[in-house]
Amino acid sequence: IDQDGNEIECDSILYATGRKGKIDGLNLESAGVHTENSFIPVNEYSQTNVLSIYAVGDVTDRIALTPVALMEGHRLADTVFGGMDRPVDHEFVASTVFTTPEIGTVGYSEEDAAEKYGDIDVYKNRFRAMKHSFPQSETYSLFKLIVETKTQRVVGCHVATDGAGEMVQGVAIAIKMGATKEDFDNTIGIHPTSAEELVTMRTPSYYYRNGQKVDKLE
Repeated sequence: IDQDGNEIECDSILYATGRKGKIDGLNLESAGVHTENSFIPVNEYSQTNVLSIYAVGDVTDRIALTPVALMEGHRLADTVFGGMDRPVDHEFVASTVFTTPEIGTVGYSEEDAAEKYGDIDVYKNRFRAMKHSFPQSETYSLFKLIVETKTQRVVGCHVATDGAGEMVQGVAIAIKMGATKEDFDNTIGIHPTSAEELVTMRTPSYYYRNGQKVDKLE
């Protein structure tokens, strides 16, 4: 039963409680460091409101992933001690939900992309992978690419399939480098794999124009 009292029948549920920052006992108030709930707000250089005090990682309530915290720490060290100008970069961070099948994602969701860019093309396909087809398993895969219409840059990739995490880590490099849909189309797929779907989807499933979903273009 959800928070609105609606009853939902399902085979399993994902219990995700989120995180709280562990700042009790740090006596941050004595140093004048501003906090919000259990987290420490910082700017793009991981700097708190007290210019000589910095914070990185989950306690800053940005992206709570270990590799992200490592990136934030490295960039802080390079900026403060290495004489470089290296603000943090949280765009196009890949992540995985280790369910069965796995969910891998990098970049913008279609809703966020539509809000940011206005016009996007969405490529989407659902199918049963070969290894599940022969035994006639009911396990399906879902692949989705989000493409900014104007530049044709791929700005989002979302996959639900076996090994999605390993797959999306490689795709994240291409997306971070600014790969376009044409770049994906010009890449030869590996057959038979589920991943080849990323380079064989040719026709958009639907579109967003001026932030609104459109099934077909006139």
